[in-house]
Amino acid sequence: MSWLNKKRIVIMGGTTGIGLSAALAFIKEGAHVVVVGRDLINSEKANQLLGEHATAMVGDAIKENTASKAISLCEEMYGGFDGLYHVAGGSGRKFGDGPLHEVTLDGWNKTIELNLTSVMLSNRAAVLAFKRNNTAGSILNMTSVLGYSPSPKYFVTHTYTAAKAAIIGFTQSIASYYASDNIRVNAIAPALVETPMAQRAANDEVIQAFIKTKQPLDGGRIGAPKDLDGAAIFFMSDHSKFTTGQVLAVDGGWHLSEGQY
Repeated sequence: MSWLNKKRIVIMGGTTGIGLSAALAFIKEGAHVVVVGRDLINSEKANQLLGEHATAMVGDAIKENTASKAISLCEEMYGGFDGLYHVAGGSGRKFGDGPLHEVTLDGWNKTIELNLTSVMLSNRAAVLAFKRNNTAGSILNMTSVLGYSPSPKYFVTHTYTAAKAAIIGFTQSIASYYASDNIRVNAIAPALVETPMAQRAANDEVIQAFIKTKQPLDGGRIGAPKDLDGAAIFFMSDHSKFTTGQVLAVDGGWHLSEGQY
């Protein structure tokens, strides 16, 4: 039997990158998915790629009702809701994030909204749905290895780091509170992964040389979205039904390695 047979899952940020890769992997394991993304073109492409077992929805994760609408759509299309995978987020550099002495208040607020408030909104919507339906369920959040293993030279966005560290505390706190409801809440902490957000680093030869020593697994490379799929499948499946409040690093060895400049 497939790991996710008949599971109904919502992926926030599921029309590109890590979320889209997960959607493909979930469907292969027997799930039905609703993927949510802000861009209409990407949503249409996702619909075509994912096929009959998926529905793409245009929506912004920072808007209060987006996640609840996606969950309602999942229930309507597939007869229920079993899990939420929150991938949506991104760099705040364009808003004014960076080293603390350069961070603007607007940059702080927008980066926190994009990376932390969005998680609160989607997780709240999922918990409300599970409790309303009196069902067990799984929530998986995307944090970052930067939340506990900083890189002081090439990856210096202090607001983004604060948000990702907060996701860890938030995940573990609500995992504790809702465990008696059989609502599991876990997180994945990747290092540098090949996504649209990572293009600055992915196209910089100096940073890539650093990554070779900072993420030394598998020859020393930038991660691929599919590297996270196995962990996501585990947390969305019944194989993790006795696991909650965990933060799993999928980082190529980042947090164990010094990295050479």
